[in-house]
Amino acid sequence: MSENQNLLAEQRRALILDEVRRRGGVRVNELTRKLGVSDMTVRRDLDALARQGVLEKVHGGAVPVVEASTHEPGFEAKSGLELTAKEDIARAAAQLVAPGSAIALSGGTTTFALAHQLLDVADLTVVTNSVRVADVFHAAQRVAGPRPGAATVVLTGGVRTPSDSLVGPVADQAIGTLHFDVLFLGVHGISVEAGLSTPNLAEAETNRRLVQSARRVVVVADHTKWGVVGLSSFAALEQVDTLVTDSGLPGGARSEIAEHLRLVVAGERED
Repeated sequence: MSENQNLLAEQRRALILDEVRRRGGVRVNELTRKLGVSDMTVRRDLDALARQGVLEKVHGGAVPVVEASTHEPGFEAKSGLELTAKEDIARAAAQLVAPGSAIALSGGTTTFALAHQLLDVADLTVVTNSVRVADVFHAAQRVAGPRPGAATVVLTGGVRTPSDSLVGPVADQAIGTLHFDVLFLGVHGISVEAGLSTPNLAEAETNRRLVQSARRVVVVADHTKWGVVGLSSFAALEQVDTLVTDSGLPGGARSEIAEHLRLVVAGERED
């Protein structure tokens, strides 16, 4: 892997994280040889990944974080992670939205970033169970005032989760009566075996309703979501049409995903 010495920091860290998860732990000297970079560079990368909470530093190396499948970080905790990746994903996903269409945005920090990119798309009808996403559109209208082509926003009712999504029977019933052209779905985790998953059982059921009501399903998820499995699976990869992710996704994962659905990597041209 000596050809990786000129990789961008985010790409290098993605390779490190993939190695840690695949092997259950790595040593610093192994990473310096494989990546062709200095000991100090590897240690800085491990520090950065440890601050993100995706691995744990140990003497001489790093191991995966063993996180309960029921652990659900709050919106604020997640909003500071992978900011560049989420913005790149949001810009790429926005290119899939046609003016005048009816779309749904689930809860999550990546769909929140996508909402900002959709403010200038004309005549959208936006259904969302995210308080944060709805507020993006409402705040824009408060600032700019009524304007032709502004989005019509439908916010489902329900019980609020730590990630500021509305879930439960009220949300499920509202979503079940609607039909969307495209659903943009944020996820806690994605894998071949478990499909799409979340640590919140009520959110899993609401997400199932969202998937069932959509003609097309587009998952927006950065590379750190790959290989993560939450308590409850709510959709198989075969139910997803497109995954929009960032360039940090390792090559092996790309090959696996491409066997099941269309893969769009933000900033890269599709094959």
